[in-house]
Amino acid sequence: MPVLPDATLVPHDVPSPIDLREPGDARAWARDASTQRPWRREYFLRFAAELKALGRPFPRVLELGSGPGELADTVLHEVPGLRLVALDFSDAMHDLARARLANKEGRMTFVTRNFLDTGWADGLGRFDAVITNQAVHELRHKRRAAALYTQVRSLLLPDGVFLLCDHVAGDGGMQDTALYMTPDEQHEALGEAGWSSTRTLRHDHGLLLLKARS
Repeated sequence: MPVLPDATLVPHDVPSPIDLREPGDARAWARDASTQRPWRREYFLRFAAELKALGRPFPRVLELGSGPGELADTVLHEVPGLRLVALDFSDAMHDLARARLANKEGRMTFVTRNFLDTGWADGLGRFDAVITNQAVHELRHKRRAAALYTQVRSLLLPDGVFLLCDHVAGDGGMQDTALYMTPDEQHEALGEAGWSSTRTLRHDHGLLLLKARS
């Protein structure tokens, strides 16, 4: 089984040009993300539709790399019974999310952890779904993806789903092929992690949304 290294960059890792733990960087990222990519809202609604389709009245959902709470805001609004655990390595991002989601506070739990650390999943319990948007590349190298996806699979309840969206490498996407993955590479990493079913839900605007079941 793949094993994630602890949260220390090693040779070949791609350092981030910003530090999202810093309040100024977190605010700038949150401001720019939707203005530069207005189609993100369409992706968020597809996440919500897939969670609704589970047909569970009170689904428990984990969001990895929850950031300023934009995806959380959409799925909590669209799926009234949903309860969300928001996991991010940045308290600054959690502060932005708390402000955005103040009227949904009773349905939220905030957890500050880095999914580069091997024990990030300890004690979280199990979930009907795990979701993540534009966060997997924060592993800082694509070679770590299969190990993360293995850990995600261990957190799901029977018939749970993993909804994964990130930037893609290649034409119309990102040029850094160490950090970002092609659609084929994403499917291969999920297969290596033991997911038996993977499906592309949407692929445009340089983003890829996948659905996986174990």
